[in-house]
Amino acid sequence: MTAPTRLLRLRSLANANFPRSRCFSTTNVALNAVNNNNASSSSQSPLTPGDSTSAGAKKTTHFGFREVLEEQKETLVGGVFSSVASSYDLMNDSMSLGIHRLWKDSFVSTLVPRLPPSLHQNQSSSASASSSSATTPAPFKVLDVAGGTGDIALRILDRAREKFACRDVEVEIVDLNEGMLNEGRKRVAKTLYYNTPQISFTHGNAQSLPSHIADNSIDLYTIAFGIRNCTSLPAVLSEAYRVLKPGGKIGVLEFGKVSNPLFREVYRQYSFSFIPIMGKILAGDADSYQYLVESIERFPSQPDFARLVQEAGFQTGQMREGKGGAWTDFTGGIATMWTGVKA
Repeated sequence: MTAPTRLLRLRSLANANFPRSRCFSTTNVALNAVNNNNASSSSQSPLTPGDSTSAGAKKTTHFGFREVLEEQKETLVGGVFSSVASSYDLMNDSMSLGIHRLWKDSFVSTLVPRLPPSLHQNQSSSASASSSSATTPAPFKVLDVAGGTGDIALRILDRAREKFACRDVEVEIVDLNEGMLNEGRKRVAKTLYYNTPQISFTHGNAQSLPSHIADNSIDLYTIAFGIRNCTSLPAVLSEAYRVLKPGGKIGVLEFGKVSNPLFREVYRQYSFSFIPIMGKILAGDADSYQYLVESIERFPSQPDFARLVQEAGFQTGQMREGKGGAWTDFTGGIATMWTGVKA
């Protein structure tokens, strides 16, 4: 791709008008405000990450390959996911040829510990209910952040039920986008977890979790393919550390950096040439998927992100990939799982 062509694509992304979602009706208004702000500052020098001069002493961050004010990114990302929510799972299958399902299965099987089996308790009388409540174990509490569609949460519940016969698991899904949460609610309605305390949905921000999620209250924190869209990675990891119990585990599943140089270049060409086209065909939205590809490029390398996990206070494996290491690569590093334990 020539430099002029690439520049035109970037400008197209910068000025993209994301479709309005019935679940995120203020997105277009906010995006217009962002575009107006960008236009008014177009004569200034280009923004750079962390710049505090060209943006009126306001910090900047990246939105794909574009630099924006930190306060704008949340709205821009919200617009992307409002646009793609209804076709998100279909696009994941198309983009990864279904391999993302294997990554998620491995992610969940690694993180969910051996749980004690649940025992059926007869609630037919007040006496039996009273006696059984004394022996009911405390639930294994999971916080699945940026998991709006319920993909990871349902895998966790299914594994606990099918592998360990355990129903004493409660997963709370926190997501910033109502459209994604509604997709998850519709999916759960088709399962045996519908209207049970085993799964709940909460609108909230990973960088400042809802106040009802107390310190030291969570057994397992998961975030899959969502943390790269957050403005501050350290803030997200700090919140995860705060809410986890001592001994609690964090699991992050995200796109990584391909290690093999030849495979890396082939994958990069595939991502930038094919995925936006698939987004246009399947979701009618090439620009949002262009952003998703660019956000993958901007995410830290495996060692760099592992250091962020350690700096947040988590104990990890050694600074390497594989068994005993701080991260595990899938499919040559296209996707990566990082884990840590709160001391």
